[in-house]
Amino acid sequence: MSFNDPIADMLTRIRNAGNVKKAKVNVLASKVCEGVAAVLKEEGYILGYDRIDDGKHGILRVMLKYTPEGNSVIHSIDRVSKPGRRVYTGTDSLPRVMGGLGISIVSTSKGIMSDKKCRTENVGGELICTVS
Repeated sequence: MSFNDPIADMLTRIRNAGNVKKAKVNVLASKVCEGVAAVLKEEGYILGYDRIDDGKHGILRVMLKYTPEGNSVIHSIDRVSKPGRRVYTGTDSLPRVMGGLGISIVSTSKGIMSDKKCRTENVGGELICTVS
């Protein structure tokens, strides 16, 4: 089985694992997926992630975060830019997810970063996904 969109696969695995209250989920590793996981950790949506070498591509083990009531911290995680339709945005037109309560993850020339960091560094790029 070949994957055309490893980012969408990662986001779907995280979404599904959160719905069934899993503590951790394994995702196929890539530089982009690792960058997305780093932004999620930096913004407090996941506890952390580890890169595991399996002799092929590698695996990212993502530890999910839950509230004291047992609800997932990630309410929704949606892919915006897809292989068939790339969405690019400048600094001035970055979307504010839930009025600033959520984040957008953007792939820029300076690496993958959140929309807040993009605004401070004044860079735009490809809008990967939104998280709330």
